[in-house]
Amino acid sequence: MERQARGSGPTAIAGTSATRRAGEDTAEDVTEQGRAAQLRRRLGRADLRAVPETRRALRELLRGWGRPGRSETAELLTSELVTNALVHTDDDALLTATVSPSGLRVEVRDCVAHRPRPRRPGADEATHGRGLLLVESLADTWGIRTQGGGKVVWFELASGAA
Repeated sequence: MERQARGSGPTAIAGTSATRRAGEDTAEDVTEQGRAAQLRRRLGRADLRAVPETRRALRELLRGWGRPGRSETAELLTSELVTNALVHTDDDALLTATVSPSGLRVEVRDCVAHRPRPRRPGADEATHGRGLLLVESLADTWGIRTQGGGKVVWFELASGAA
């Protein structure tokens, strides 16, 4: 697999004819009527540039999807999962986002078996510690499962007809 900047591989959107490099814009609608479309992206260890790049790729995947505000919620929750994987692990991670007519499922897989828990951040943690609380409160369903020597943190959002 070719690599761009550290950890940023090609963005592949399966279920469509679009495969493009991270940061490359396309006007093509990436979802197909009645079929699932998928975004898969390898996230390089500690490469926080992957967070905005992933948001842009997800935004493209979700163009025209769901009721108003669902795409923005999906971007926020995906950013939280990606950031957690990059900040709290010492290895690459893998993002998979799958859109179907019924909804969206986002999974972030990493190689650390430690299971995170939502927690109330302390007063001295002004910008940290809220990611899983957001996922817990905004996702329709979410969870953590062990896989191999690591884990997958995931969430789902129903499309809720536009």
